[in-house]
Amino acid sequence: MAKTKKSDKQIIPNEIVVNKIYIIRGMKVMLDRDLAALYEVETRVFNQAVKRNIERFPDDFMFQLSKQEFENWKSQIVISNSEKMGLRKLPFAFTEQGIAMLSGIINSEKAIAMNIAIMRAFVEMRRMALNNKLIADKLNKIEEKLGSHDNQLKQIYQAIEDLLEEKLVQKDWNNRKRIGFRPDE
Repeated sequence: MAKTKKSDKQIIPNEIVVNKIYIIRGMKVMLDRDLAALYEVETRVFNQAVKRNIERFPDDFMFQLSKQEFENWKSQIVISNSEKMGLRKLPFAFTEQGIAMLSGIINSEKAIAMNIAIMRAFVEMRRMALNNKLIADKLNKIEEKLGSHDNQLKQIYQAIEDLLEEKLVQKDWNNRKRIGFRPDE
């Protein structure tokens, strides 16, 4: 039986982490305050650690929200007034790569366990997105086939109607009243 590490026991469910992932600037990100809460440190302490190691966080790893992005984020999650008062500065958003980089600067057992949970949540979200894309592609193929089958069925029905019409014309021709010489009379 494999040993269970202490940090593995502290991992929280994916749903909790996934609910703290937002789409901002077209990227999946987590905000500094949520990461600090998951790591069980104050946001101020968390941000100080990041600022001391700012060279590890290029723009595609971390960025600060603009006032408009911040207002959009607040309206998405409906923050109460007491929580708004605690936000004196615009929050920082960390991409998946930025969160991976955090493991090198915040080195507590809790931080390591949370980084593992966060990385698993990002992987799970990517897997779900891929599955949704595959399902959408399959549905599109089915729609295309049905569309081509619909055209083929229309052609078949038209051919059947044409044959029936020809038979009716032929029947009318055979049942016409004949004029002129009739050898059977």
